[in-house]
Amino acid sequence: MKKSKSDKKAISLQARDLAQYTYEWINIHVPTLKTSSCHTERAYRLSLRLFTLFLETVKHVDIFSLTTACYSVETLNEWRMWLKNERNASNSTCNNRMSVIKSLLEYIGGKNMAYSYLYLRAAEHLRPLKEPQKKIKGMTRDAVQAIFAVPDTNTRIGLRDLTLMMLSYGVAARIDEILSLTIRNVHLDAKDPFVLLLGKGNKIRSIYLESGLVEWLRRYIEVFHGKNPSKGNFLFYSPCHGNKNKLTQPAISKRLKLYAEKAHQHCEEVPLNLHSHLWRHSMACHWREDNINIVEIKELMGHSRLESTMIYQDVTEEQKKAAIETLEDTVTKSLERKWKMPENKGLAAMFGLDV
Repeated sequence: MKKSKSDKKAISLQARDLAQYTYEWINIHVPTLKTSSCHTERAYRLSLRLFTLFLETVKHVDIFSLTTACYSVETLNEWRMWLKNERNASNSTCNNRMSVIKSLLEYIGGKNMAYSYLYLRAAEHLRPLKEPQKKIKGMTRDAVQAIFAVPDTNTRIGLRDLTLMMLSYGVAARIDEILSLTIRNVHLDAKDPFVLLLGKGNKIRSIYLESGLVEWLRRYIEVFHGKNPSKGNFLFYSPCHGNKNKLTQPAISKRLKLYAEKAHQHCEEVPLNLHSHLWRHSMACHWREDNINIVEIKELMGHSRLESTMIYQDVTEEQKKAAIETLEDTVTKSLERKWKMPENKGLAAMFGLDV
């Protein structure tokens, strides 16, 4: 049965709406409102790219055939199975990808009530796939001590690296939270010194600093920022043409690998694949070993859901025994609308993913 001209026009308007809202979501809403992390933004863009790839290659959808059916429960479930079977994605990855598209549908529904049912149906019928229980294992306190003993604090870079590692561990922060700190976020002269961390979803939390860490931070700031530091400067920075730019995560990763290799020679418990997030895991595990309440740990880590913190709940008796045997202080206690002109563009370009 042939479609009437009015049907074709309706489909064209629908495709234009969906393309425009998707473009605005990924290029405006996500970068400015959804997240402050460039890594999270990249994850959102990758999920949308994979969804676009599926629509184009498997469902053979183009600008002229883009309809709400492309965002239906049936299509989204097909996409999830495609991720699992063709892309070898884990259940956890599939769930993360699906949550991104659900966020997109929620945005589209907010822009146009006529499409709100898409999100409601997806939220009701597309339940997360079962994920295996994560087993988080942080470093031992001996391993932490061994790594902290490596940097040469008589050098500027050694002092910087040790202070950064101690702070990452001492406040159990995400690496981007540490690298995003400015001088005004560090309150060393308060009665109880603390730092203000900007976490996911632009949520701010304050974490108190142990006295030993405060002294290292004072020394670091005096060496790198002088007696009267500018409040707006990054705490940890990379000098470039007179500017104090934000340090990059790859640069920190390289330094961590070097320290891990040296520390491993003296303590086999030091993981050679040391990465920034392991400081956060380690401190969370040590808090549990010290019997800090799991709800308190949730607040300290800036988790929005208690389920995210529960991975640290399973501290074995062996870990507790090991913790008791190593009670010595650690070192820290010492827009152009590209959806137009569809005849020249694919879905990825139309959604603004090629910019």
